[in-house]
Amino acid sequence: MVKNRDSNITEIEDGIKKIVTNPDKENFIDNFLSYYTIPKASITRAKRYVSEGKDFTIKNKLLYREVKGDVVLAVDTIEQEILNQKSKPRYIMATDFHYVAAVDTKTRETLNISIQELPTNADFFLAWNGIEKADYQAENLADRKAAERFAKLYDVIAKDNPNADEHAFNLFLIRVLFLLFAEDTSIMKKGAFTNVLKTRTKEDGSNFNDVIRELFEVLDISTLNRSEKPEWLLGFPYVNGKLFGEKHANLLFSKVSRQLLIEAGEMLNWNEINPDILGAMIQSVASAEDRHVSGMHYTSISNIMKVINPLFLNELNGLLNDLKSLYEDNEAKVIMEKTRKANNRGIVKSLYVLLERISNMKFLDPACGSGNFLIIAYKELRRLEIKILLLIDEIQQPDTMPLSSIQLNNFNGIEIDDFAHEVARLSLWIAEHQMNEELKKVLPGVIAELLPLKDAGNIVQGNALRIDWNEVLPFKENDEVYVLGNPPYIGADKLKHSQKCDLDFVFDEVSRPKLDYISGWFYLGSKYIASYTNTRVAFVSTNSLNQGSQVEKVWERVLGAGVQIYFAYQSFKWNNSAKNNANVIVSIIGLSPKKIQTEKRIYFNDSVKVVDNINAYLVEGPDIIVKSRRKPLSNMPNLIVGSRPNDSQQLILEKEVYKEELKKNPRLIECTRKYIGGKQFTTNSTRYCIWLPTYSDYEKFKDISFIEKRITNLKKLRLKKAEDLKDPKQKMKMIELSNQSFKFQNIRDKESDGWFIPQASSGARDYIPMGYVNAKTVIADPNFILYEPEIWQAALLMSKMHMVWVNAVSGKLKEDYRYSAELVYNTFPIKGLSTQRKNEMTRVLLEILDLREYEGGTLAELYSKSTMPENLRKKHEELDGIVDRAYQQRPFDSDEERLATLLKLYQEMTVMRE
Repeated sequence: MVKNRDSNITEIEDGIKKIVTNPDKENFIDNFLSYYTIPKASITRAKRYVSEGKDFTIKNKLLYREVKGDVVLAVDTIEQEILNQKSKPRYIMATDFHYVAAVDTKTRETLNISIQELPTNADFFLAWNGIEKADYQAENLADRKAAERFAKLYDVIAKDNPNADEHAFNLFLIRVLFLLFAEDTSIMKKGAFTNVLKTRTKEDGSNFNDVIRELFEVLDISTLNRSEKPEWLLGFPYVNGKLFGEKHANLLFSKVSRQLLIEAGEMLNWNEINPDILGAMIQSVASAEDRHVSGMHYTSISNIMKVINPLFLNELNGLLNDLKSLYEDNEAKVIMEKTRKANNRGIVKSLYVLLERISNMKFLDPACGSGNFLIIAYKELRRLEIKILLLIDEIQQPDTMPLSSIQLNNFNGIEIDDFAHEVARLSLWIAEHQMNEELKKVLPGVIAELLPLKDAGNIVQGNALRIDWNEVLPFKENDEVYVLGNPPYIGADKLKHSQKCDLDFVFDEVSRPKLDYISGWFYLGSKYIASYTNTRVAFVSTNSLNQGSQVEKVWERVLGAGVQIYFAYQSFKWNNSAKNNANVIVSIIGLSPKKIQTEKRIYFNDSVKVVDNINAYLVEGPDIIVKSRRKPLSNMPNLIVGSRPNDSQQLILEKEVYKEELKKNPRLIECTRKYIGGKQFTTNSTRYCIWLPTYSDYEKFKDISFIEKRITNLKKLRLKKAEDLKDPKQKMKMIELSNQSFKFQNIRDKESDGWFIPQASSGARDYIPMGYVNAKTVIADPNFILYEPEIWQAALLMSKMHMVWVNAVSGKLKEDYRYSAELVYNTFPIKGLSTQRKNEMTRVLLEILDLREYEGGTLAELYSKSTMPENLRKKHEELDGIVDRAYQQRPFDSDEERLATLLKLYQEMTVMRE
């Protein structure tokens, strides 16, 4: 039985189907409820009420009654009976075991169906599982149900055919998907495919393959050439489009797989399917293991619109709206009718020019997956075309309206996965049919049939980083071409060998830096469009591409290929499906050829800003790229990284262990130190370390058995590491290190007080928590310490100005900060500060430190946006104002303005230093 909120809806449907086939009237309702998250005790209690002559009632959830006669009337009667009750059930339900009626008392949705239809309406009662209708409407339940049924079917057939050719197997599934959709959407006779499966195949599935082979074969034969075919095949239309051109590869089918295929036809409304979403969901059925890892997820339509709107759609809609306004103004003017008609003819002519333009636009998604970006682009272009045709019809009322001139062969894709590649082709066909239906609804005289299929878009299977994009979509100087998509996100440190080779092939450099995988798509995209004028690229990318060291590595190459950033969405969460939500932090970046002048826009949550230039950090300002430095650009002391133990947890002691061993031997206090990392610093927790920086220190304390045991263990572990190393130099270094197992691998500690900076810090803070640590504290690598700074220097690092720099140029993990000495601290440009300003900064920082002591609590609590005390926040804002005025006398309008100022100063200072 299904007992959780994330219940597979198809399992609920299948379970209910069993209980309605031959209803057990006595146990019907408890069997029905067992497929939802209703406690068994509640069901037992409700049955007891029935034995006492009362209604079957579960408080706040259900009032159920078996009746004879009109079930709808019974539900209405029950509602009237409980009208004055304070607590009402979520559902009222009645059945005579022929029909079922129900009402959702919260949404007022009603149900009035035969009992045999109850399985396909199982979602009506999903509120019992904590899933409201708004929840499943947002993700389209029909798509989810189709994907889940297909996942089950895929697993069963794959298990029965372990040696099947992957392409042939995928092609079979794609053909089945097409037929299920076609029989439900008037492309072919209603239920034609499913009825054949039910009537012509044996229950055990033994002749299933033969029937499928005959059917697939006839679908690729023109109706004029079927004279020798059996009668049962002649009712099927000619499909064409090469979908059934390839010979069917024989597969084994069982009773289970046959039944699953029939249920897919009977229990799903395929006319409700969205190909833009379903395609991505179906792609996830590649294996049960993949589904477990990734979940069934898809890119939401709203997020795809963030790509295609600024890429091309906003401009086109603007042109149409301008022409519509011209027409409305012309109609409202007091002018001669002859002039009015002449003006309208000019408007219609411009509308036909716009139609011609959109019919010639070409699209390429070089990582198209199951095609959802191409599908949404196609559908939106078709909807724009419909609006144009409607306006032409309103103005001119021609005798005949043209058919759609937007062809699928203008939509091109590259996809490495065979199944996804096939799904993309199918989904484009489905999208074409759906748009034809939309067209016919608003322009009834238009006839637009899908069959026989003409083309399915040019979807090429292959590795987009190895294929010449010009061969997939060749174009001429004046062609209007848009490259778009969501290429794979894989960080430079997580690349497989084959993926590293892909980037070597793309960049063709003797010594290529470590680049994120997606950089290959940006570089190829920039080269693809740079020499033309009507070409654009827009990709979704992880925000890491515009932060940290990737900026220098990637954008010098991309922008150097001859393009500019002409629109950008700064970092935001790219939410996928409601199930197993994949919250990736992304940016959207649009590129255009540098040689053309174009308006540049930066998009925020609900607003857009027109700017002169967008740089590689996706902010307004000149094209400046911050590069790592070994020494500070400004007059600041060197920032030191903490000491690295490389100790396999032998030199590091947890607080409890340290306290216990200290009781045994008080001398331990002389050879240990507090050991602080970012977590310990922000949560006020403590660890300790064995601290023997020299051999003489070791000699002094080796008689302590606990010390000697830990050091002996570490020596063994380091020698074991040495054995596993293949590089001779690395092996020798590890052997040398094992002979000094009394100490850390790298010791950078100074016997001085310092200002601690955690390397990692939560993005849920406006400021990175920093603070003083004493000379007897060892700082853990990779955190940082500024030894004996002037107080104003520490204050500067706690300012908003510095945090803006950190946010822009540091690397990040999702939204969390990753501080860096060479890229953040050493590059931070400092304006000349007067003695008075330094004194003010010193005063305020000391007050901040006093406030932190006064408020109490951990730094994690004090600096969280949600729990930061108001007086501490105001004191930080006072410090921010003092620092801000050093850079600009008038208040900054935004962090973007702060960053633009810093980048300009950085550029000036680096030029002076060169």
